[in-house]
Amino acid sequence: MRHVIAIDQGTTGSTVLVLDEQLAVRGRGYKEFRQIYPRPGWVEHDPEEIWSSVLDALAQALNGTAGSGTAGSGTAGRIDAAPIDAASIAAIGITNQRETAILWDRKTGQAAHNAIVWQDRRTAERCAELKAQGKEARVKELTGLTIDPYFSGTKVQWMLHAVDGLAAKARTGDLAFGTVDAYLLWRLTGGAVHATDVTNASRTLVFDIAKLAWSDELCELIGVPRQLLPQVVPSSGPIGTTRGVAGLPDGIQIAGI
Repeated sequence: MRHVIAIDQGTTGSTVLVLDEQLAVRGRGYKEFRQIYPRPGWVEHDPEEIWSSVLDALAQALNGTAGSGTAGSGTAGRIDAAPIDAASIAAIGITNQRETAILWDRKTGQAAHNAIVWQDRRTAERCAELKAQGKEARVKELTGLTIDPYFSGTKVQWMLHAVDGLAAKARTGDLAFGTVDAYLLWRLTGGAVHATDVTNASRTLVFDIAKLAWSDELCELIGVPRQLLPQVVPSSGPIGTTRGVAGLPDGIQIAGI
């Protein structure tokens, strides 16, 4: 019997499901993590805690058990199933909280700043400036989005200017940017793959939805160096394989975002 793993990395916690070939749930795990509020209107997550929550939920799911927290609209509880042989896992899929922005060092994997979460409003003033400059119509033409702190682009620009040295590291290619899907993919592949899917890319304010490609024009306007950006891939299909993930063998395909 083969299985697939579904990782649902949400705003307050991570859920992992193991499904069999008939799509029956054979294991479920859930782990919450901290919400960080540095000041009113600001919301952050620790990327290491996000990753740890995924590993914890994964271990629960493979053991046929679930965490004690509440996942989504249902209450997590024990799944009456035997532990899953990790060698039976055929593929992994990822779904994720969307516009949350993460920057990390390409060599060490260390986060350059806490993740800035989609609810965060710290870039409201910057967005207002862009609107006052008459940029919103062009941004909407290329992205389908309004200029709003909700989206990732201005969050990245804020981090690059708020933390000494980050802007220079971004220009030299030493930093990587990703929404949570890209960060998890990078961790699952042991740093081998830096990619995002088209749907997550479309929520950044720097992605041209007609060309399905990063826009140099928007990167310059928003202040996001191209060197930071992940490869953009289809939502379904082989993207990379696991390497060095606790509880999983190497070589499992990550096949959907």
